Amino acid sequence: MEVQTAADENWKPVLQLALVFAGIKLAIEFVGNIVAQHVGYGIFRDEMYYILCGRHLAWGYVDQGPIVALQARIAEMLFGFHNLAFFRLFSGLAGAVKVFLTGVLVWLLGGKRMAQILAMTAVLIAPVYLGIDSFLSMNSFEPMFWMGCVLTVLWMVRGGSPRWWIAFGISGGLGLLNKPSIAFFLVALLVGLLLTPQRRLLWSRWTLAAVGLIFLIALPYLLWQIHHQWPTLVWLNNVAHSNKNVKLGPLAFLGAQILMLHPLSIFLLLPGIIWLFVAKSARGFRWIGIMYLVLLAIMIHLYAKDYYVAPVYPVLFAAGALAWQSMFSASRKTAWLLPAWCVVMAILGAITLPMGIPALPPYAWIRYTRALHLVNINTETAKTGPLPQFYADRFGWHGLVAEVARIYRSLSPADQAKAGIFCNNYGEAGAIDLFGKKYGLPPAISGHQNYFYWGPHGYTGQLLIVVGEPKEGLERYCTSVEQVGATDNPLAMPNENRPIYLCRGGKMPLTVYWPRAKNWH
Repeated sequence: MEVQTAADENWKPVLQLALVFAGIKLAIEFVGNIVAQHVGYGIFRDEMYYILCGRHLAWGYVDQGPIVALQARIAEMLFGFHNLAFFRLFSGLAGAVKVFLTGVLVWLLGGKRMAQILAMTAVLIAPVYLGIDSFLSMNSFEPMFWMGCVLTVLWMVRGGSPRWWIAFGISGGLGLLNKPSIAFFLVALLVGLLLTPQRRLLWSRWTLAAVGLIFLIALPYLLWQIHHQWPTLVWLNNVAHSNKNVKLGPLAFLGAQILMLHPLSIFLLLPGIIWLFVAKSARGFRWIGIMYLVLLAIMIHLYAKDYYVAPVYPVLFAAGALAWQSMFSASRKTAWLLPAWCVVMAILGAITLPMGIPALPPYAWIRYTRALHLVNINTETAKTGPLPQFYADRFGWHGLVAEVARIYRSLSPADQAKAGIFCNNYGEAGAIDLFGKKYGLPPAISGHQNYFYWGPHGYTGQLLIVVGEPKEGLERYCTSVEQVGATDNPLAMPNENRPIYLCRGGKMPLTVYWPRAKNWH
């Protein structure tokens, strides 16, 4: 299959249309964040942790690659973290790139303008994409790297130079620095190519160059893991043997895919998968369908969170748009169905938009979703309150810091000089570190995730304000444990509304105890 040149196909309108939709995506995320902050939603738990990781830049972390910490560092330096629309701008831009790449993928599969619009609209309205692109995280960048790999292979399938493997290697390597789960996608893609005639693309010195690039780009992260005795594998093993995440069976996992992408997505995804395996015009693209099924099987087998598959769907939406184009655009009698379907998707997407972006005040959101019977899927087993975890983890942090500050100020100057603040998890510790400065609070310490590596900050352990830990465990370490406060925010996660203790008389130096504080889950 030969790739068409600019003389054969006018590609400029394709890119222009993709840019328009990318701009719409960026506007939705930016304005959505302005509205969300205005109606009361604050910074997300993980964002606080990423900011602190950005202040401790390294080539690796217990539970993530280094790119998200660098992203947070740059965002904080440029915009600070108080204006969330700007702080989250890079994630919005990554979402815009995802929409743009979807439009280009449609073109590479042979789609016309309406097919482009259909696929990009599906990406625009998907609650999972609205959600992951609305806050600073590595998840917003994932589809950009995955689809970058798919795009380069598609270009080569259509006759492009094998030198495009270099771009594949760069995208794959950066993807590993962003989130190691791209390794499963790369394996699935390789299987898809090996099981189809497109395996011919692999027999090239440029393929080896791509593998070498992936390895070289990811090497610093790999060396960090080796130096620290593979903490990410330890963390993943701990999670796998805990009850932290919801474990979905195959049918439930498939159902979750549809809900997170929007119930309407089934009418695009299913025809797209069928088209990839059946249509004569899709012979060169069968590997995409195989890649998806292999990836899906891997994630179901590993009991992965449902959204771990989300980065692959732009190319499935593109295939679905081609299926609709082949079915309905050939006849004038049915050609109207494509634009009509886009309008229906846009309207229903606007109705479900609050499931991805918290554009309604919290209690209005609760009434709205109950009235429309909109379902939110939790990926973790922790008990939730009136809001799902994705929204609840934006509440309670300022109240927590204010309560800890009250306790700290109640201490004598001598006690304040030696007091440390120990937190159960990085959310609590991150809140203390980000918002405690105005109260004069010392830095927080924790054994959770990468906070463990940042150590006890020289605290002796003789006087600790402890947040989130059970009293029984504290009594084994301290000679005196007294409840001195508590937090109680009805919108926060219930497990964050807990007593705060003042612990005196550590039975051993905190530096000696510290290895026991490790909390990787």
